[in-house]
Amino acid sequence: MPDRRVGHAEIQSAHSLRGKANVHDETLTPSSRTKPLPLSRVSRDGKIRTNDFAFKLANVNGTGSASANGLIMQAIFRMGIPVSGKNLFPSNIQGLPTWYEVRVNLRGHTARTSEYDLMVAMNAETYARDVREVRPGGYVLYDSTWPLDPALMRDDVTFLGVPYARLCNESFTEARERTLMKNIAYVGTLAALFDIDMDIVSGMLKEKFARKPALMESNAKAIQLGHRYALEHFECPLPFRLESMDATKDSILIDGNTATALGCVYAGATVAAWYPITPSTSVLDAFKGFCEAYRVDKATGEKRYCILQAEDELGAIGMVIGAAWNGARAFTSTSGPGISLMSELIGLAYYAEVPAVIIDVQRVGPSTGMPTRTQQGDIMMCAYASHGDTKHVVLFPSNPRECFEFAVKAFDLAERLQTPVFLLSDLDIGMNDWVVPRLQWDDGYKPHRGRVLSKEELLALPKFHRYSPEDELGVAARTLPGVHEKGAFFTRGSGHNKLGGYTEIPDEYQEVMDRLLRKHRAARTIVPEAVIERRAGATFGVVTLGGCDPAVREALDVLEERGIRGNFLRVRAFPFGDEVEAFLAEHDTLFVVEQNRDAQLRSLLVMETQVAKEKVRSVLAYGGFPLQANQVIEGIVARLGAGASVNGTAPHTNGHAHAHTHGAHDAHDARQEPHGDEGGMP
Repeated sequence: MPDRRVGHAEIQSAHSLRGKANVHDETLTPSSRTKPLPLSRVSRDGKIRTNDFAFKLANVNGTGSASANGLIMQAIFRMGIPVSGKNLFPSNIQGLPTWYEVRVNLRGHTARTSEYDLMVAMNAETYARDVREVRPGGYVLYDSTWPLDPALMRDDVTFLGVPYARLCNESFTEARERTLMKNIAYVGTLAALFDIDMDIVSGMLKEKFARKPALMESNAKAIQLGHRYALEHFECPLPFRLESMDATKDSILIDGNTATALGCVYAGATVAAWYPITPSTSVLDAFKGFCEAYRVDKATGEKRYCILQAEDELGAIGMVIGAAWNGARAFTSTSGPGISLMSELIGLAYYAEVPAVIIDVQRVGPSTGMPTRTQQGDIMMCAYASHGDTKHVVLFPSNPRECFEFAVKAFDLAERLQTPVFLLSDLDIGMNDWVVPRLQWDDGYKPHRGRVLSKEELLALPKFHRYSPEDELGVAARTLPGVHEKGAFFTRGSGHNKLGGYTEIPDEYQEVMDRLLRKHRAARTIVPEAVIERRAGATFGVVTLGGCDPAVREALDVLEERGIRGNFLRVRAFPFGDEVEAFLAEHDTLFVVEQNRDAQLRSLLVMETQVAKEKVRSVLAYGGFPLQANQVIEGIVARLGAGASVNGTAPHTNGHAHAHTHGAHDAHDARQEPHGDEGGMP
């Protein structure tokens, strides 16, 4: 359709919101609304806010905005200020709207927020929606080369017009360069408005374009255009601004997929098989880059790694299982649809007891779903993947640092337990940059290869049996091909007894299945323990996992300021350890916060622990955006009842989260509703 929609509505005239309006005789010149409003219109308490605000950048996918947004994020980080960035992008290559949200918070709260002090509106197609999202007293920065439709105006928002297109057309000659530099120019404007250290920006340009002086010159020129215009036309800085801190000196800025790939390298993984799928593709991209840098013999040029792009996910997991059976540390990375396809062979690895590491960067389902939105919808599928009775070890990192650490742990667990191990990340963790403590590594680390018999050990045995005897974890020793013929065995996914022979005798089959269950239960003693934080006077407990961590922590801080205190537990692995069981037992009221519709973590807790389901309540958000603290606050307060408010103060809500109670789960659903009528885009 001319308006970029698909449907059967009557086709309207295709006028642009920012062109000379066909439906409005009146036009608004840039100069008529570019003066900042009085301070009280911006800052709710009438004071200057330092290092505590949020802004959003609205653009068009494929126009180079990612480079500009990353530059801003890194500059703030290098000023030592806690910052987080969330990239909300469409599942196409070019042309559709894309948004980037940045939150600055001196207390270190990094969860997504939906209250924006400033909107950088660079996409005319989303002007109306973008303007609506600005908080009262906030600002809209836009390209004033074209007049703005008066219908978009708000009396409680200041509009800052910069003629980016005109400035770039006058300063650059190539059409593509003009488009790209228009986005880079707003970096300079924001640097002036927020008081970003320009020396840091210049230093970053030198680092990035050290070998491309022409690009460095054009980027620096564009930034100066935006910076100079802001200083000449606006009161800079704004009443919310940045001031250098020292809060990130021991931290790094990294995304979860890169950290996961680095963990695989440090763990000694040499084989990776995959089929491309959003949002996990960059795991293998990063792994390939690290291997090319560190796994190639400098003298001979020999590659000491193998990366295979399979014909599909079924082929990929088969390659991983085969490589691991031969003794390699092997893994695949995928997302929910890939796990669905891998299910049969995952069951083979479980039953035949072959180690494998499966990295699942979750996205929104079911089916194709929304490939570029985040969710935690694969918890149950990974815990019980494949037909028949299966239970798997699943690790739940909450940030890129844990992605790095848990990647190493996953390989040790897989080989020690001789079983598939899932590393369950999600799009928010995997594809967004996070500020995390600097990665640590023990140079004395030795991979835990589990029980693998050498030639000498085989020769000392009267006879080798693949599945007997077992150790305290329920694991029997395995052998690798080519060690000695005495260690040969038939690897089968059909019924087998403890000696490895084929059987259809019930008692022999059950004996093996019972040992596999004992092995899974024993795994709870060697998986990462849950993170637990208690508060004096707490009256309830909150259980969560993965990327929900920042929002839940912030919510509990806010609730404590209101006199509502709760304890915190973040699950980091399945099977659940004794500490999880104890935490559940000590609370009469429990809230399980997760990002899926069907309360999958709650279901897993009820099925796999002794907790009474009547005291476990759900707070759910599954619209596809990263979890916000206000969603958690609203969910908990709604379930605690009217007595939870303090001095009549209700939790803040901004229209993004609405409460619904599901009787079967006793769940609070903090749904994320779309703005306007355009089908759920941010």
